[in-house]
Amino acid sequence: MQESYDLLLDLSSELGYRMMVTGAEIYRVEESVQRVIQAYGVDSGEVFAIPNCINVSLCDPSGQTSTRIRRIPPHDTDLDLLVAYNELCRQVCQDPPPLPELRQRMEDIRRNRRTYSASMRLLACFVGAGAYAMFFGGSLRDGLCAGLCGVAIGLCGRWMDWLLTNQFIRTIAGGAVSALCALLLVALGLGESVDFIIIGALMLLVPGLIFTNAIRNIMSGDLISGTNLVVQALLIATAIALGTGFVLSLAASF
Repeated sequence: MQESYDLLLDLSSELGYRMMVTGAEIYRVEESVQRVIQAYGVDSGEVFAIPNCINVSLCDPSGQTSTRIRRIPPHDTDLDLLVAYNELCRQVCQDPPPLPELRQRMEDIRRNRRTYSASMRLLACFVGAGAYAMFFGGSLRDGLCAGLCGVAIGLCGRWMDWLLTNQFIRTIAGGAVSALCALLLVALGLGESVDFIIIGALMLLVPGLIFTNAIRNIMSGDLISGTNLVVQALLIATAIALGTGFVLSLAASF
C-alpha cells in the first residue's frame, strides 16, 4: 500500500512539474494535480505551486505524510505539450489507469512531442516580425526588413542560449541586435521606417504570455504567483528598452 502511495506521489508531482515547464498557469497545475490524486481515491493530497516551485503532499492511511518538492527551471511555453498533458489529466479523471500505465503515457507524450528545426524557428521569427511591422502600419519593405531583424533576434537568442545567459541578458542582446539591424537596413535603403521595423521585430521579445498568465493568476487569487510573473514581465520590458535604447542613443550621437 505504501509503495502505491509513493508511486502516486512521484507521478503526480512529475505531472505537475511537466505542466509547469510547458508554461501552464498556476491554478491549472494545482487543480489538475489535485484532481489526478483524487481520481485514485486519495482525498488527503495537497498541492502548492509558485512559478519556480511545486510542492505535492500525501497522507497515507497510517497517518504518515510524504512530500515531493520540485524546483522549476527557466523555461519557454509549449502549448502543444501543455494540451497533451491537460488531456491526459482529463482521461485520468474519467478512467484512472494503473499507475505504471500512467507513467508510460507520460513518457509517450514526452517521446512524441512535436519539435521544430532551427530553420523552421527562424522562419517563424521572419514571418512573425514582418507581419507585426505591417500590422502597425509599415510598408512591405519594412515588413521584409523587420523579418530579417527577427531572424537576427532568433540567431542572437540561440547564441545566448549556448552561452547559458539568463533571460534578462538575452533580451537586452536581442533588443540591441534588432535595433542595430534596423538602422543598417534603413541606411542601406532597404527599409523605409526605422520605427516600424524595430517595433515589428521587438514584438518577438514582448512577454505577452507571461503578463497574461500573471493577470489570470491574480484574478484567480494566486497573488504570490501573479506578482512574481508581473515583476518578470516588467524586467523583460526593461531589458527590451535598455538594449534598444542603448543602440538608438549610440546611433544618435554620431
